[in-house]
Amino acid sequence: MTARADADRIAESLSPARRYMILATVVLGASLYSTALLTTSTILPQMQGAMSATQDEIAWAMTFNILATAIVTPMTGWLTARFGARNVMLWGMVAFTVATAMCGLCNSLETLVVWRIVQGAVGAPIVPLSQTIALDTFPRRQHGMVLSIYGMAVGVAPVVGPTLGGYLAEIYDWRWTFFMMVPVGIVSVLAVHFVLIADKLAGKRQLDWTGFLALSVAMGAVQLVLARGVRLDWLESTEIIVEIVLAVIAFYVFVAHCLTAKTPFLDLRLLKDRNYSIGLILVTLYGMLNFTPMVLLPPLLQQHAGFPDALVGLVIGMRGAGMTVGFLVAGFMSRIDPRIGMIVGFTLQAASGLSMLTFDLNVDMSLLVANSMLQGFAVGIIWVPLSVVTFDTLPQSARAEAASVLHLLRNIGSSFFISLSIAEIVRATGANYSRMTEMVTPYNPALSLPAITGAWDFETAAGLAKVAREINRQATMIGYLNAFVMYTAASVAAIALVLVVRKRQPPLPAA
Repeated sequence: MTARADADRIAESLSPARRYMILATVVLGASLYSTALLTTSTILPQMQGAMSATQDEIAWAMTFNILATAIVTPMTGWLTARFGARNVMLWGMVAFTVATAMCGLCNSLETLVVWRIVQGAVGAPIVPLSQTIALDTFPRRQHGMVLSIYGMAVGVAPVVGPTLGGYLAEIYDWRWTFFMMVPVGIVSVLAVHFVLIADKLAGKRQLDWTGFLALSVAMGAVQLVLARGVRLDWLESTEIIVEIVLAVIAFYVFVAHCLTAKTPFLDLRLLKDRNYSIGLILVTLYGMLNFTPMVLLPPLLQQHAGFPDALVGLVIGMRGAGMTVGFLVAGFMSRIDPRIGMIVGFTLQAASGLSMLTFDLNVDMSLLVANSMLQGFAVGIIWVPLSVVTFDTLPQSARAEAASVLHLLRNIGSSFFISLSIAEIVRATGANYSRMTEMVTPYNPALSLPAITGAWDFETAAGLAKVAREINRQATMIGYLNAFVMYTAASVAAIALVLVVRKRQPPLPAA
């Protein structure tokens, strides 16, 4: 109680105007980071064309960014103790702004992926740190209000960012989607410098470099396997075999070290808690469902369905609108059993997956917007009860480390599932293209029907090229539908897991 009273006393010593200025500053930083993630998904098709990349290659700009975020996020506590919250926030925003500008200046896929990795790594501490600073700035009695303002403000950015980014990409090119965030980043850096208060360092805190590096190598190797496996024919490639062996060895070192070290990077003993273990699986599934549609839909809509970038940005932006409403509803549902909220959310995710299975290359804009809002709404509803269930039975002293693992697995789930989905699209496109072209022969009676002969020309090279493009579009659509099946299956699996979560036990009455 003394620590809480001291924290409240420090917060009360600040004037209300200073407290709200600090809140606005950290919200701006967190909003910019969220905007960068969602807005980039809108311009994937344009970047793919500019870099002469395949769909699975351009997806690296998203997957390796998310993976870098996942790996660095658990370091936030060490960085804060070592350098102070204000310094980490300030230099994180400086590096993030520079990396964002460099992304817009890239002329090759390799440099783009490198700068996206830098952007994800230096930006990783911004979101958890901004929320911590916001809560530390206000007394405990105002934390509910602070979290509501914080959630609402951060939720608006994913609506505005993709919509404006898609519009600029359509008028100019994809680079302006990154450049538009640079002035906001500069304003955020100045605000952090002049508004945030220099904090006292918590003292020396050791980072378990062995565990950190082993986990980083393991996750990076697995990501490379998933990203390059289809193109290199999996185990037929020496590179893939080397990466698998490296991932296994690094993961073994990580687990063995964490179980034997005195102060491990991550305490695996927390997995003995049933709700926490199930919560980690659920948050991995949550991560798989969260970002995957934002990476899959823009290439489908822009390259194969003929949607302009502005409309693609609007579809992604509506997801942010649904998410904002979902967080509001989750606040009202906080009084009921958290399992009910999770079941409702994952059921809505499954319903959105079933809706995506009805998509074709003539999909209607209203259906896309409704589906995107439904997905965002489900994401907003799930997060609050999922957090409650995961931490409910853990001791207070373990919650900071448990939260870092939670965010780690959420981002890893997103990165890995995006790669798996795109691998399936690439595989299914090639397989179905081969099967469908077998039917284009002079001996197929269906091709002699008047409706076919009037629309297609099988006698010239140009006519056959047109037929080949259409077959490729249809084969690609089948690949997307397979990925949507995986999305729906993950949603249903999450519902089944929620049912085995242990119900929260009410406190015993006083004697």
